[in-house]
Amino acid sequence: MLFTSSKSSLIFTPSALPKVDVPAQLPADILTLESLLLATQQTVIDHAEKAYKEAVMLIQREADERIQQQVQQQVQEKLQYIFEQIKLARHRQFGSSSEQISGQGRLFDESEVLAQSSTDEQDLAPIPAYTPKPRSGQSSARGKRYPLPPELERIDIIHDVPLADRTTPEGVLMVEIGQEISEQLDIIPIKIQVLRNIRKRYGIPGSLSAPILAALPPQPLPKSNASPDFLAMLLTTKYVDGLPLARFEKVLARHGVLVPRQTLARWIIAASVLLQPLHNLLRDQLFEGGVLHVDESPIQVLKEAGKSPTSTSYMWVQAGGLPDKPVLIFDYDPSRSGNVPMRLLQDYQGYLMTDGYEGYAQIAKTPGIEHLACWAHARRYFVDAVRVQPKGKRGKADEAVAMIGQLYGIEREHKASSDQERWRARQHHSQPILDKLRSWLAMTKPGIPPQSALGKALAYLQSHWNRLIRYIERGDLPIDNNRCENAIRPFVVGRKGWLFSDTPAGANASALIYSLVETAKANGLEPYTWLRQVMRDLPAANTVEEMEALLPWNCRWHELTKINTA
Repeated sequence: MLFTSSKSSLIFTPSALPKVDVPAQLPADILTLESLLLATQQTVIDHAEKAYKEAVMLIQREADERIQQQVQQQVQEKLQYIFEQIKLARHRQFGSSSEQISGQGRLFDESEVLAQSSTDEQDLAPIPAYTPKPRSGQSSARGKRYPLPPELERIDIIHDVPLADRTTPEGVLMVEIGQEISEQLDIIPIKIQVLRNIRKRYGIPGSLSAPILAALPPQPLPKSNASPDFLAMLLTTKYVDGLPLARFEKVLARHGVLVPRQTLARWIIAASVLLQPLHNLLRDQLFEGGVLHVDESPIQVLKEAGKSPTSTSYMWVQAGGLPDKPVLIFDYDPSRSGNVPMRLLQDYQGYLMTDGYEGYAQIAKTPGIEHLACWAHARRYFVDAVRVQPKGKRGKADEAVAMIGQLYGIEREHKASSDQERWRARQHHSQPILDKLRSWLAMTKPGIPPQSALGKALAYLQSHWNRLIRYIERGDLPIDNNRCENAIRPFVVGRKGWLFSDTPAGANASALIYSLVETAKANGLEPYTWLRQVMRDLPAANTVEEMEALLPWNCRWHELTKINTA
């Protein structure tokens, strides 16, 4: 070879030429030919070096352009991500949603907002005939007035026509031929009273026999001056109505009763100890249904050993039980690790519905656990992607929301159907929609930036797909985790009022009481009425059978209302 090449230049190598014997004296034409050959070689080398340098410069320029394009694309995606986050944050802060209407976002204009959804037909319609109270999860038709229960006390106010007006010009007195009755809902402000337990003592004067004192019925908190009904109201105002103890202290003070909030807190913790057996019985029923919902929500505990006051702990919620005996259990834990559901769900076998939190991955791998994923969570990602789209523009996210909406439409249509009928509907109608959605996902995902709102929605849908579609296997499986989220919502709303728990003991007491009142609500009972019976009867219950009689599904509404009006 005449020359070799390297990465930096072309190098002429004379030693590489063929070796020939050249006479000392060469003819002139041969010398000229040799010179021409050498000159030609040099020209080739020069051109090759120039071409190489141009190629290197071209490659470098193209590389710089690609890097610049990549950087520009990354910057554009980052700016898009920041823009989307700002837009979502503004929507969460100022956008319209059902949560904001009922929460603190509408604190000052709540009356105006809610009045807009009311109608004259609803406000002025005559009182309808009474129908039984709907069970939890059922609602009355929109625009219809709720009937007034017949067990409410009726106070008759007679409105008569003056004697002069019911006398005709001829002097004939009219006689009563009927009456028209209309009802108004009235309320008596809180009434605080003192119960005096007067215990009769009997004895024989001058006798050595000991006197006899009438026994006091077992009390929930024997060393306190809180009655069973007072404790029931205390638990209801805090855990059902979300009223902080500081505000309830002021309510009592307005009526001349001074009970420090610290005392109220001690009564709550002591009441939770009394209620522990009922909580244990509820937990025994939690795994009976074969389908379990689990979710968690943050809570702040100020005096947690080994943690700062600003650190986050968690309230874990489990919803299960038989269809006619629903159970909701709250558990406090300072951690959100996967070890918590492993401990709480030990020995559980069946279907487990959760959101996409990775902490459930460990329990999902347990033999006998069939993991389901929540379509409501998947839909929320696409709803966020819709919100960050330019106003008036319909995009890919709208297509996903529409298809997921069709899945929910099938569920609504067959909500009252049997499990078998619902399973057939899912196989015949939901399955084709899922197939279409899967194909749409495969076609759409490659062209979407992963950090965008739509990219995150697509990634969530793809990573949880196998668990999302499992609900169609049976007719009794849930499509989402809304049952658990609905149960945890009163805790979240209440947390906005009382903000934090002071100690782990308080957090555990709250978990126990939330379990009881939410289970009572799930079984169609009014929480205060049920707690009132429990606080009266539980101190005297000595057997498991007596305690089981107080469980929500063993109580009848008409029996509770009799106690409530006693």
